[in-house]
Amino acid sequence: MKAAPEAQRRLLDLQAVDTALAQLAHRRKNLPELAEIAAVVREISALEDERVRAQVAVDDLDRDIARFEKDIDQVRQRKAKDQQRLDAGGSLREVEGLQHELATLNRRQSELEDSELELMEQRESAAAALADVQARISAAGERRAAAEQRRDESYTEITKEQEFKSASRGPLAADLPSDLVTLYDKIRTETGMGAALVYAGRCGACRIELYGADLNRVKSAPADEVVRCEECRRIMVRTAESGL
Repeated sequence: MKAAPEAQRRLLDLQAVDTALAQLAHRRKNLPELAEIAAVVREISALEDERVRAQVAVDDLDRDIARFEKDIDQVRQRKAKDQQRLDAGGSLREVEGLQHELATLNRRQSELEDSELELMEQRESAAAALADVQARISAAGERRAAAEQRRDESYTEITKEQEFKSASRGPLAADLPSDLVTLYDKIRTETGMGAALVYAGRCGACRIELYGADLNRVKSAPADEVVRCEECRRIMVRTAESGL
């Protein structure tokens, strides 16, 4: 393929734009905030599991405490009825029976209240654990929101740069021979880079030093000949800096 030396040199400008666009795309894909957000999402997921377990513990204790409250209330009602019957009087046997039952109910109430108190202390600890995990979820959510805001700000900045670079690429490519751009784009699509400067006798893409027959091939090629590296197949642009 033939192309004016100046057109070949301008391929380097096109490559510089494409390299910048590739770097911006890589930056967009690998923003540190993305890894941070992913880590926080995993953390929140684990914390949500912990919160569910903590909530279940509190709910179970609430259910047990409610059951004790019901049992205690029933004992109190039974005591009140027995006390009314005792106050109303009766035979000695009835009075003794009521007194014995009241003593039994008092012991039962005391046992139930002690058990309830123990459960209430457990609930206090369980509620504190639940509040702690909820606070950690809230803090993680704030970190996630902050990271997402920074991510979005970076996206906006990157998009502006991409739009600017893309806008400059169009006229630059349009001003070059179409067959040269087609070849360049084909190579760039396949390898990530379409053209590179030959500098100090080395291919600027793969950094391989030219020597022997390959060096002679490049040196002897007409200035308007589009030469390609034997190693990486990229277009090699020759200038005064090429050392040929």
